Amino acid sequence: MKLARYGERGAEKPALVDGDGKLRDLSGHVADIAGDVLTDLETLKAIDPASLPLVEGSPRLGACVGGTRKFICIGLNYADHAAESGMDVPPEPVIFAKFTSAICGPNDPIIIPRKSVKTDWEVELGFVIGKTAKYVKEEEAMDHVAGFCLINDVSEREFQAERAGQWVKGKSSDNFGPTGPWLVTPDEVGDFDSLGMWLDVNGKRMQDGSTATMVYRVPFLVSYLSQFFTLEPGDIISTGTPPGVGLGMKPPVYLKAGDVVELGIEKLGSQRQDCIDDA
Repeated sequence: MKLARYGERGAEKPALVDGDGKLRDLSGHVADIAGDVLTDLETLKAIDPASLPLVEGSPRLGACVGGTRKFICIGLNYADHAAESGMDVPPEPVIFAKFTSAICGPNDPIIIPRKSVKTDWEVELGFVIGKTAKYVKEEEAMDHVAGFCLINDVSEREFQAERAGQWVKGKSSDNFGPTGPWLVTPDEVGDFDSLGMWLDVNGKRMQDGSTATMVYRVPFLVSYLSQFFTLEPGDIISTGTPPGVGLGMKPPVYLKAGDVVELGIEKLGSQRQDCIDDA
């Protein structure tokens, strides 16, 4: 099952994606793709998509999940990306956060912050918690995952690495977390450990990788994170990026207003973002 949210920012409506890739409005059944709805997705799976109103036109897509309280990211989780960053694979997952105000729709613009000189891209596999998780065993971890989604972990490298302190301020600018277009349930994704992933800038392929090279896998991450804090329905975890980020180019390449970023992950859809300067 593929779920989506559409409409103006802050007023998105829930939708199901039917077999033809069209949006079907779920407002008559649930208020949002959020909270307790994520805990009982079997109820939505039982609905005949043909019985739902067809969404006309091509509305804006919002982030594929609402009500997110935590946006957690895993750093240096691909050995080849760690190498291009000049860092070793960490002995335990590197955890950092993006503030939830960074979350935006999959095709909303990348807003380059004022004084930014190193805004970068990262195609990442994300997953969304559907059932509260605390001290979860790895073999039970997937019982707590509602689904998977595509994320662009947009990053300002100077803010992140050269301005002292934690990574958060280089990761949390407005619209630095395009999420979606869909939340895809695990049964439809299948083998999430071997999904192709790619990212283009202005039509040039920059990242071309696979989740197969991920160091710390999804079940482990659910279990690991749940040892430190409770994971709640709607929480988003972004699992790291393969090589090909702007920081790793020789010389480095960074985004500027007018650039176009396109990215995708097998079975999870694609995104397109125009880069604009902050007003």
